[in-house]
Amino acid sequence: MSSLIQDTPFKTITIKELHPTFGAEVSGVDFDNLTAEQLGEIIAAMAKYGVCVFRSTGLTDSSHVSFSWKLGSLDNIGRYIGPGRKLRYQHLELFDAGNLDGDNNIISPDSPRAHSNRGNGLFHADSSFNPRRASFSLLRAVTIPPPETGGNTDFADSRTTFDDLPSHIKSNLLENDYVGAHCMAHSRKLGSPEFFAAVDPWKAPMSRHKIVQRHEPSGRYNLYIGAHLHHIEDREGRVVENSDELVSMLNQHATQPKYTMSVSWEREGDMVIWDNRCVLHRAGAWSGEGMYARDMRRTTVHDDSPTAWGLNEVGTAMP
Repeated sequence: MSSLIQDTPFKTITIKELHPTFGAEVSGVDFDNLTAEQLGEIIAAMAKYGVCVFRSTGLTDSSHVSFSWKLGSLDNIGRYIGPGRKLRYQHLELFDAGNLDGDNNIISPDSPRAHSNRGNGLFHADSSFNPRRASFSLLRAVTIPPPETGGNTDFADSRTTFDDLPSHIKSNLLENDYVGAHCMAHSRKLGSPEFFAAVDPWKAPMSRHKIVQRHEPSGRYNLYIGAHLHHIEDREGRVVENSDELVSMLNQHATQPKYTMSVSWEREGDMVIWDNRCVLHRAGAWSGEGMYARDMRRTTVHDDSPTAWGLNEVGTAMP
């Protein structure tokens, strides 16, 4: 496959391309003394590559959150804090993407949370089930398990996958301007069907976003799909006749090996930033569940593009 990535000069950062069409490892960033020029180059690299890997950042919880705010307003976990829930850290902007409970004990593989997390092992876009989409996700390693156990994070290039669709399918998607209905219950049931056998996604809150969207930072079309996508509707809000087949075909097409790459976590302090508006991701398989601590913390940036709210009412509360 010939490279589709065009040369872009960067003055303050160094780029190592990770895949012919997307993904880069970025070095030379001084997170403690970040200049406006360097921030601008990071944002430009994100627009170009969709996924950027930063090694040994030295970020703390506070500096992770502070840097994330430079990319936009942040989502937070406030709405998920129920009675008796114990937080492991003070910043509500940090989502817990690891396998530790409030007392820093490894959760059981049979726990409800572990079953819920299995949905993260399917390719998805963060927050597509929310009325307002996410732009960037910033995932940082605090504690990583032994490298031989796996635990990579995998990514799929959902811009190039649109480009490579057969012309008749591409035309069908553009002409019909289909809408995707997304909900978290769907991905959770897909990830652990027996545990969530009684869950009916049709009764869960759903958010609606166009299937084909133009990724504003790059100007390229993107397929906004993934495991949270429950069904596809037409302009009138009716479920299209071949919805299940279309959802399956698009997700299978987008996650072919030629469109994917896997990022390993090499050391504590590594961070990956990706743009949910142009890539899908999943938690890669690992053999350490229930045995090794894996502490991963993520901030999620609210999308501020013109299509951020999709077909949902602006200001709708997150489910």
